[in-house]
Amino acid sequence: MLRVPFSEMMDQFVRVLLGKGFTEERAQQCAALFAEASLDGVYSHGLNRFPSFIEYMDKGYIDIDAVPECIHSLGAMERWDGHLGPGNLNARLCMDRAIALAKQHGMGCVALRNTNHWMRGGSYGWQAVEAGCAGICWTNTMPNLPPWGSTERKLGNNPIVFAVPRAEGAIVLDMAISQFSYGQLNTKKLLGSQLPVDGGYDTAGNLTKDPSAILESGRPLPIGFWKGSGLALVLDLMAAMLADGHTTHEIGKLPVEHSVSQVFMAFDIGAFPNLDYINERIHEAILDLQGAAPLEEDSTIRYPGEDTLVRRQYNLEHGIPVEPSIWQQVTRL
Repeated sequence: MLRVPFSEMMDQFVRVLLGKGFTEERAQQCAALFAEASLDGVYSHGLNRFPSFIEYMDKGYIDIDAVPECIHSLGAMERWDGHLGPGNLNARLCMDRAIALAKQHGMGCVALRNTNHWMRGGSYGWQAVEAGCAGICWTNTMPNLPPWGSTERKLGNNPIVFAVPRAEGAIVLDMAISQFSYGQLNTKKLLGSQLPVDGGYDTAGNLTKDPSAILESGRPLPIGFWKGSGLALVLDLMAAMLADGHTTHEIGKLPVEHSVSQVFMAFDIGAFPNLDYINERIHEAILDLQGAAPLEEDSTIRYPGEDTLVRRQYNLEHGIPVEPSIWQQVTRL
């Protein structure tokens, strides 16, 4: 693996985006979301996803000039149309709006339709906590997950993010409803690595740790088996209902995944009078979690997002690890 400085990765992304017609401001914002994903260790939705993002633009599925538009307001809740603009820029703007509504009402909710892949969902959880808010957001996707008991892909893996602000380190859970996201499966395949636990089925219907076999069968395993299957469905329907947008079923009729529906929620915890007491209880809960007896002697118990800031600092100092072929692909764009 190569290691590339963060500033160099940013420069390459900005160069390509400017060449595609982005304004300087939007190129910087979009590039930062991609580069920061890789900086934090989410390589599958940072550098590794950038070439396909450019491909979607070239094919006309992403309108680089489109910006979201508020089409319906109900006080603390708003409905927006993304007009098929860049998915990460649309998501960033809508979480910003949810935060602004939360500062006004205590909580804010923005439902977004007709948008594109938001890339790293955790970016918008971190965005919320850095503004002093708790956050929840999720998106639906194309049909890429079989419902429990079926071999036919009818559900989306519908990533969801929960974010809890905390001075000692925010808790940010960013997860797909499949045991491993397609981005993770492709990254493992690229590296020639096996999954740590069974992640889906092969074409013969056997559980496997082989990412290539799962990608070939198109049968990733839902988290919690039938529970994950049910959760994927309700997340899809909630997003489509609140945004008046497409369901996974409708997205599956399109040539590629686009026009997805998303929800962004923020809660201004600073508005509560007993914030210090709440923070103390959260901190005690985390300390109790970390004090749990580990299964193996040299292992540690971690909360979601615990390693992110450490990995971020290490990659800033030593460079971001990249797969050489993907880096060369981006530098040639």
